[in-house]
Amino acid sequence: MQGLVIVTGGSKGIGLAITEKFLSQGYKVITISRTEGDAAELKKKYGEMLIQKFADLTSKTDIQNLANSLLTDFPQIDILVNNAGTFIPGQIQEEEDGVFELMMSLNLAAAYHTTRALLPAMYNRNAYIFNICSTASIMPYINGGSYCISKHALLGFSRVLRKELTGKGVSVSAILPGATKTESWDGTDLPDSRFIKPASIAETIYLAWTNRDNCVLEEILIRPVLGDI
Repeated sequence: MQGLVIVTGGSKGIGLAITEKFLSQGYKVITISRTEGDAAELKKKYGEMLIQKFADLTSKTDIQNLANSLLTDFPQIDILVNNAGTFIPGQIQEEEDGVFELMMSLNLAAAYHTTRALLPAMYNRNAYIFNICSTASIMPYINGGSYCISKHALLGFSRVLRKELTGKGVSVSAILPGATKTESWDGTDLPDSRFIKPASIAETIYLAWTNRDNCVLEEILIRPVLGDI
């Protein structure tokens, strides 16, 4: 086994692609999500190398309970990918009540609490934390509302965390993808050429990981070849 990778939201979309990439390279991967999602085929292919854990990542209690269980079974963690998130379009003055709280809980607090809980297993291991941010982390847009706010905050979290972990054997990268072909875009009439493939984001993360001995790719901005949508 090459190492242990934990991916939140690893059962679909970008998280699934990251899971598959590391499994294909001989890593054991633990996914954390609410449902099995699209990971069933990976489980058939990779067997015990893929472990699926289920939790409500909007619940601090669920995160802490799961983390305690993981640390008992896996006292050393090499990579944490904070990927879990959601997008609900809308403008601040028009969003339904509760949208802000949901976005901040899943897009920001889940990464914060998961990282805090699992860090003891990562110190001084040349380990790595990847936070899946967004171009919305640096570029506000109409109908981005609470999503943009939460992703701006996740980038800020990544920057603070990187500074705090300097010299402690844990690197931190913020990944800022533009429009990526995931279920968030189901029903669109736009051609695939207007989107990033989830596998391309997974490849980028793997590149950062394999170059960790002499550099850290602090913030990686990824856009579709034809530009933003």
